[in-house]
Amino acid sequence: MAKKQFKAESKKLLDLMINSIYTHKEIFMRELISNASDALDKLYYQSLQSGDTGIKRSDFVIDIAADKDARTLTISDNGIGMSEEELESNLGTIARSGSMAFKEEHAGDATEGDSAEAQARRATDIIGQFGVGFYSAFMVADRVTVTSKLYGSDQAFCWESAGADGYTVTPAEKEGNGTDIVLHLKEDTEGENYSRFMEEYTIRELIRKYSDYIRYPIKMMVEKQRPKEGAEPEEGKAPEMESYQELETLNTMEPIWKRQKSKVKTEDYNEYYKSKFFDYVDPRRVIRTTVEGVSSYTALLFIPGHVPYDYYTKDYEKGLQLYSSGVLIMEKCKDLLPDYFNFVKGLVDSQDLSLNISRETLQQDRQLKNIAKNLEKKIKRELVSWMKNDREEYEKFFGDFGRQLKYGLYEGFGMNKDTLADLLLFYSSTEKKMTSLDEYISRMKEDQKYIYYAPGETVEKIDMLPQTEAAKAKGYEILYFTDEIDEFAIKMIRDYKEKEFRSISDEDMSEELSEEEKNAVKKAEEDNKDLLDFMKETLKDQVSDITFSSRLDSAPVCLISKGGISLEMEKTLNRMPTEETVKAEKVLELNPEHDVVKKLQDAYREDGENKDSAAAMTRLLYDQAALISGLTISDPLQMSNDINLIMTR
Repeated sequence: MAKKQFKAESKKLLDLMINSIYTHKEIFMRELISNASDALDKLYYQSLQSGDTGIKRSDFVIDIAADKDARTLTISDNGIGMSEEELESNLGTIARSGSMAFKEEHAGDATEGDSAEAQARRATDIIGQFGVGFYSAFMVADRVTVTSKLYGSDQAFCWESAGADGYTVTPAEKEGNGTDIVLHLKEDTEGENYSRFMEEYTIRELIRKYSDYIRYPIKMMVEKQRPKEGAEPEEGKAPEMESYQELETLNTMEPIWKRQKSKVKTEDYNEYYKSKFFDYVDPRRVIRTTVEGVSSYTALLFIPGHVPYDYYTKDYEKGLQLYSSGVLIMEKCKDLLPDYFNFVKGLVDSQDLSLNISRETLQQDRQLKNIAKNLEKKIKRELVSWMKNDREEYEKFFGDFGRQLKYGLYEGFGMNKDTLADLLLFYSSTEKKMTSLDEYISRMKEDQKYIYYAPGETVEKIDMLPQTEAAKAKGYEILYFTDEIDEFAIKMIRDYKEKEFRSISDEDMSEELSEEEKNAVKKAEEDNKDLLDFMKETLKDQVSDITFSSRLDSAPVCLISKGGISLEMEKTLNRMPTEETVKAEKVLELNPEHDVVKKLQDAYREDGENKDSAAAMTRLLYDQAALISGLTISDPLQMSNDINLIMTR
């Protein structure tokens, strides 16, 4: 029979398919097995519709055979098969989907109330596209033959092609219905090892990776070892072994996420997680959800029991495995998770997703976006419930991944605060343990306007701040920000449930003073105007202002900030690899009632014109405040000289 030509656009698409679309050539196995599964589904559907009792689902099988001598790989099924016309229409026109046309043709056939009809409807729901995926075979084969016999027909036909040059369809001999696809593998090259696709190990791995949950058994003759019959083992030596062939089912068929929840034990989830996601620790939490509606899908999600070793490196990849009716179509689908939930591992299986040929097409899929939105809400609900019902375990989780939630607030410029803010935990000055923002608000004083926080390196260091002492004295609960991202994140969201955040080291804390305290501060500044001017001149550009304060109790001095950058933010930003130095706008606050400040006042009055002692005491007070705040001393030698001067005065 004369060779027939593909249409011009089909030739171009086939060339693109072979050379560009699929990143990994191994994907051909997934596509061809998926097509075989479709053929079995169609025959099962037809039997349900016609009432043919001679067809049993348990008889359906997909067979794989490798012939290294002939360099062929054969994938066979005993499904519905194809007629000569169907071979022409389904395989002669690239991107023609026989299965999709079948599904659309029978979309309205099923009716409610009939169990067989309901089974048939479910069967057609998982039928994928047969067309483009088939041509992935040409990525590994230089010639492909398809021998098929339609169920109920006496004649088989063979479709054969060596690629874009065209194809032939000829009568053939075949026992039983179904389809045999034979791939004549390409010769190995320096850059490609096509022979590996005939190796048992490779075939096993590809089935496990892509087609483990196909609902029909995928079988192959495999080589095994056993003690040689009749051979007597010598003492101290292993028995003599012989090889034999045995037909083995390579896939598990039933996904763990499709089993009844009541039949799946915690140990089953743990083992599945560790084997599939290569972890050695049980997951801390399992989230399983099934949704029916506009987007139907099942999701099985895991929150790891520890931080992955590469989590905070550029090598870490987020994403969930994406399945279409049990067939893996993407190993890591990044679009299913927002970055702030990138620690979640797991999978999504949806019958609404087709086996798309490109990542770009999948990214535009409306169903996928809807699934991602629903998953985000589900994860949020699970985390909120976890916090309320198992606080100890949630705090362990937050210790591992809380920083990522805070990054989500910061990177989203506060846009994600409705999702993330009520998941946060901070150490409480009054509770002496971690607390949520909701819990903090529930304990606020009736007239309290702000949520107070104090940034610092550790809880112990924050406790030593003079500002902390003063805020505690007024009865305020303080949230301790010990993570360097904390303050940046809070600056982005600004408020929580209409309560603004305020640092105890902010200049704005002066608003919390009573009228009596404000008047006392004002009078002290008026009485010591010359001293304050002298101190400002002495410290020059180290501070933007020097004031008296009523917020201090036992400490003589403290450093606070004004403007958008705090002292802790200055330290964090200056640790980053950049040539630009960041400076917070610092204000030095003095306690007018402290003996050290009174000594400074005396020294200023008694020094005469040079005022060396007053200048030394001013610098030392600033250095003291800087040290308490965790800042470095800019001139240690000057500090040493100032100490010597004061000690010998």
